[in-house]
Formats: sequence, structure tokens, C-alpha cells
Amino acid sequence: MKLSFRIALRFLFSSKGQTLLILLGIAIGISVQIFIGSLIQGLQSSLLDATIGSSPHITIKAVEKNEPLNHPETIINTVKKDEQLVALSSSITTGAFLRVDDRTEQILVRGFNYSDANKIYKFNDKLIEGQLPLQENDIIIGKALAESFKLKIGDEVDIQSVNGHIIKGNITGLFDLKVAAINESWVLSSIDFSRQISDYSADQISEIEMQVIEPFDADLIAIELSKLINQNEISTVDWKTENQQLLSGLNGQSTSSLMIQVFVVISVVLAIASVLAISVMQKSRQLGILKAMGINDTMASYIFLSQGFILGVIGAILGILFGLGLLYSFTTFALNPDGTPVVPILINPGFILLSGVIAMSASTLASLIPALKSKKLSPMEVIKNG
Repeated sequence: MKLSFRIALRFLFSSKGQTLLILLGIAIGISVQIFIGSLIQGLQSSLLDATIGSSPHITIKAVEKNEPLNHPETIINTVKKDEQLVALSSSITTGAFLRVDDRTEQILVRGFNYSDANKIYKFNDKLIEGQLPLQENDIIIGKALAESFKLKIGDEVDIQSVNGHIIKGNITGLFDLKVAAINESWVLSSIDFSRQISDYSADQISEIEMQVIEPFDADLIAIELSKLINQNEISTVDWKTENQQLLSGLNGQSTSSLMIQVFVVISVVLAIASVLAISVMQKSRQLGILKAMGINDTMASYIFLSQGFILGVIGAILGILFGLGLLYSFTTFALNPDGTPVVPILINPGFILLSGVIAMSASTLASLIPALKSKKLSPMEVIKNG
């Protein structure tokens, strides 16, 4: 084995130009694989964060629309047993009207316990001015709604329920959830304020919202929770069910990325196999002499397997460096006007390491063809034919 390895190194150094071309081929192929894979992963992560990063993965609510959940504490205590949950918040959501002077606008009042809700919605990060509701009648409104009604922090407004009774709301903050429809219609309050608007009793809420460790398992977890709750009048809805188009897009991206990476690896394997196969012919005389001197067929095949492994290791290292350089260049020069990358790149050490292992494995696999070819060489025939 050691002798085969030393001969493999000698062969590689004796054809420096050829060796350099093979290494460049491996490095470029792996760098493209790393770049495309990291780009797709970053795009998917960005889309997921924008879609569900600050929203519930699973929602428990009544089957009948606009009906409350009765005795929610029993349900909450049941679902809390699931170790996959990372956040849980109860809320009351009800339709109402915002009245300012002679103008009336339909709104959606959402009441939360903000110590729990912040873990899901991250309201602290979405506040652009003021503070979250602290008192029972405190409310915060969207940036667009404030501009539409020319409202500011400290203003008092009338919130009218669908039943006609009016409650005063004191504006303590403005938020921007980056969704125009929400900024124009949501009014956030305490649960007690929403309870007054909705006429819910003290043991009723609208929904229980949760986030889980692995968002893509939300549909399976929702089924488990539904079985645990075991109440026909309660539905458990997951984000995947409500975002089928997004899932199709993410799956399409993953498939296309995988196909590109597979074809890149195949092209690298074929390139290495063809070059090393030619190398067998180029080195046939040397191989014939070596076999005549006592090297057996197995040792001869190990020479080319060693070449493939050496090329794979060096090519993988170069490919990883080139790939990281491409990623750095992309995040440095492809920027939005605000200075953020056009597409955020996700640097996944596990994926990069896997790409390196694939390069080494592919290169070693490619060397099997010339290794088998070298095994068939007859030393007497090679020497005889010159």
C-alpha cells in the first residue's frame, strides 16, 4: 500500500499539467455545488423566516367559525406535554370598528399575553415607536392605520364591537409587521380588552397558537395534538396545510438544487475517470516494468486508487475554498440598496463537509475504471510492444 501510494504521487508529479487540470475540475465542480446548495438553503431559510418565523406553526381553534374555545386551560395543559413545542400563546381575536370623528373603519382586534406572544410574533422587534400594551385599555396600531387616521401615541380612540358597544382605547405604540393588510387592519391589545369587545367570558379564548422545534414536522405534530385533545368541536391547523403553494415552491427549489449538484458530481466523476484512463495508457510501459519487477495486479490497481484519493482530497480542499470565496463575493457585491444581500447565504458546515466527502468519494470511485484497466495489463506484452 505504501509503495503504491508513493508511486501514485510520483505519477501525479510527473504530469503536473494534467494533475492541475484534474484538480481544477474537481475544485470548480465542488465550489459550484457548495455555492448553489448554500444559495438555495439561504433562500429557503429566508422565505421560511418571512412566512412562519414570526407566526404560529400550529393553531388550535373551534371548528365553527367565530366560536370561542371553552375551558382553554385544559387544552393548554394537554398540549404542553409535547416536548417539541418551543412557544405557546393564547389569544382572543375579534372583528370590530375603529371610530375617529366621523370616520369608521373595520379592524381586527387581537388580544395577547405579550410575555408568551412575543416568543412567536416578536412584537418587541416590530415596534417602531412607543411600547406594548401594559394597562387593560392600552392598544397599539399598525403604521399604515395610524397614517390613514393621522393618529399618534397618546391619542384616545373609540373601538366599537359588532354588538354596538364602544370601549375607549389608548394608543401606546405603533408597529410594522411588514405586511400591508396587517398594518392597515390589526389593533393589538391585552386579552382583557379583547374580551370586552368580543363579549367572551373569563374562561373563553379564540385560539391557542404554537411554534415547534422543526417547522416541517408541524403537520405530524398537529395530528398528534389533535389525538391528545380528542374533541370533535376543536380543529388543529398547521402552517403547511395553509401554505401549499409555498411548500411546492420550496420542494421545487430543493429538487432543482439536488439535480444540479448530482449532475455536477457526475461530470466530475466522468472527467476524472477519462483522464486517469488515458493515464493508464500513458504509463503502461512504466506499469509493465513495475509488474515485471514484482508488483502484482492488486498493487498496480492501488496506484490509481491512490491517485484518485489524493486528487479527491486536494480537490475537495480547493473546492471548499473556492466555494467559500464565491459565497463571500456574492454577499459582498450582490446587495440591496439598504446594504443587505440580495439573497441571504446560509453557511452550513455540515453541508460543506458533505460536499468535501462527496468530492473525495467521487474521485476515488472514478479511479476504479483505470484501476481495473491497469490490472489487465500484461507486463510481457507491454514491454514487447514498447
